Amino acid sequence: MVADYYTTSAEFYEMVAMRHVRTSAGPLKTALSGVRPAHGPVVEVGAGTGRITAVIAEALPTASIIATEPSTPMRAMLTSRVFGDADLRSRVTVLADPVQLLRLPDSISAVVIFGVVGHLTETERRLMWRRLSERLPTGAPIIVELMGTGTPRVVPPFRMLRETMGEQTYEWWTEAEPLRDDVMRWRTSWKIFRDGDLVRSTHDEYDWENLSLDRLAAEAGMNSRLISAAGVPGSPEIGMLIR
Repeated sequence: MVADYYTTSAEFYEMVAMRHVRTSAGPLKTALSGVRPAHGPVVEVGAGTGRITAVIAEALPTASIIATEPSTPMRAMLTSRVFGDADLRSRVTVLADPVQLLRLPDSISAVVIFGVVGHLTETERRLMWRRLSERLPTGAPIIVELMGTGTPRVVPPFRMLRETMGEQTYEWWTEAEPLRDDVMRWRTSWKIFRDGDLVRSTHDEYDWENLSLDRLAAEAGMNSRLISAAGVPGSPEIGMLIR
């Protein structure tokens, strides 16, 4: 059974995604600049609410896109975004398959994987790399967001986000601790305040493996190139695996 990591927090995810895309759109467009869409669709693994899907579509205006998202509440927002935009509706196919069961065409032109690789086991990743790379042309990229902390370490609770909507204020808090080897256990909380009082909160946790770009390249048997390095909290570390 494939876990749904977003059921608890999906209602708040757009607040995170809106900020995330501000810092990731530029590096992603750079990484996609040499892609040849005629070879096949771009595959987006873990499309979330579709913000990155829209960036891919803007960067490659002739590309077809396969956007797969196994989380039902996240996919609902993805489908709404795609259906509400005439251009996206004509080019984006939304699938519910997790990457472990993803149906792929014989040829694809590029792959985008944001916010996913650390959830997968090494066995699942190696199978994914093989299935993707054998469908890519020489020189085509798999673009990966790493989202690690470098060396596993304790991350004290800190506030990642604070936004106001209507009469309520929303705060996103996160913390982490090493679990085993390179695996971190992350705990996140959303707190909703009204007139200064806490009126609701949600909590969830997930395990995430810290992975370097070099390690992913070794697993995939591909070359790699760093596109953007992580900086302040919320900024992405994005790399390319190149066929």
